[in-house]
Amino acid sequence: MHISFLIHNAYGIGGTIRTTFNLARTLSEQHDVEIVSVLRHRDEPVFSLGPQVTLRHLVDIRENSSTYDGADPAHARPAKVFPSAEGRFGQYSELTDRRIAQHLSGIEAHVVVGTRPGLNVHIAKQARRGPVRIGQEHLTLDTHSRALKLALRGAYPRLDAVTTVTEADARAYRRTLRLPGVRVEAVPNSVPASGLEPADGSGKWVVAAGRLARVKRYDILIRAFARVAAERPDWRLRIYGGGAEKAALRDLIDELGLYNHVFLMGPANPLEPEWAKGSIAAVSSSLESFGMTIVEAMRSGLPVVATDCPHGPGEIIRDGVDGRLVPVGDPEALAGSLLELINDDAARKRMGGAALAASARFDPATIAERYESLFGDLLAQRRGSRVRGTLHRTRGALLSGAYATKDAARAALRGVRTV
Repeated sequence: MHISFLIHNAYGIGGTIRTTFNLARTLSEQHDVEIVSVLRHRDEPVFSLGPQVTLRHLVDIRENSSTYDGADPAHARPAKVFPSAEGRFGQYSELTDRRIAQHLSGIEAHVVVGTRPGLNVHIAKQARRGPVRIGQEHLTLDTHSRALKLALRGAYPRLDAVTTVTEADARAYRRTLRLPGVRVEAVPNSVPASGLEPADGSGKWVVAAGRLARVKRYDILIRAFARVAAERPDWRLRIYGGGAEKAALRDLIDELGLYNHVFLMGPANPLEPEWAKGSIAAVSSSLESFGMTIVEAMRSGLPVVATDCPHGPGEIIRDGVDGRLVPVGDPEALAGSLLELINDDAARKRMGGAALAASARFDPATIAERYESLFGDLLAQRRGSRVRGTLHRTRGALLSGAYATKDAARAALRGVRTV
């Protein structure tokens, strides 16, 4: 099977890139897999793809490159196919419209997979007839604007399937967009095993990771940790990531006198060694489309204390078994659950072991099998539709007397049945 992924920029850093690379690398063990990056802004990708996955780009925006496309006048004119309501619209142009259309009109893959709404629209409108067309949703339908939802409602009926990363979002797609004939299925992101020894629960560190953005509500986590530090001053909190909220969070740490207890560590890649140094992971978000960091922490043997926010944590964590779920925006509840695990060594280690075992369901091999099943079903359905169409035309020709003899007509029908 030849599988082609279309991605915004494979040379950046982000959850969609990481999980696409994980999936492509695993599928490439059995299939011919390529990743086509619309944009390329650096020489090499940050994440490893392995030798079997082909990576190529459509528009080169490396200023030092001999194939630099940024000065093309068409790249200064706005896109017309890529939806204007999509968050990345400002990076798309008449040039990207044209290059994506050229790519999709001649694609030879059996399956083409888009990885964000704007690219899914391109695939729905421009992919040649033949390949199975799949649009992935890595965020959530509920966070899209009304204008973008209308654009998706207009284009997505031409897809064969839409995949979401949570069951909750799949239900939202079925309820809100109502896509007759389009299969909507939840397939979570994949996270490989860390390759390191799992955390043993003895380190006195709580670890959090993600963009320093308002939606992550690290202010809530820091306020919660003020109570933790007051009761257990021997424990510390490390927050990994960069972003616009760094200065405000630094001010809050100073205001609460936590400069010896809460540390803004900056971005880290890879994160696996940092998870392994901790004993508890914390997530304080008001919204998570999935929760990659939750699974990453669990794959390192950490129990996770997370807000029960839409959409992912409640589908990943079993409350009281491999972590704890607390109300959104409640620092007291977050502090209480952290202290529960800090003060009970046996429970912390038991939940860490349960988290490690449960996280195996997100292994790339398991997720790849689910995608293979989906691809296979859709390809079989596509072949069945072609056979039924040919059978209908052949029978019509028989009734109209188009065949010279009855034996010729019977032979034609036998040929259709054995396709």
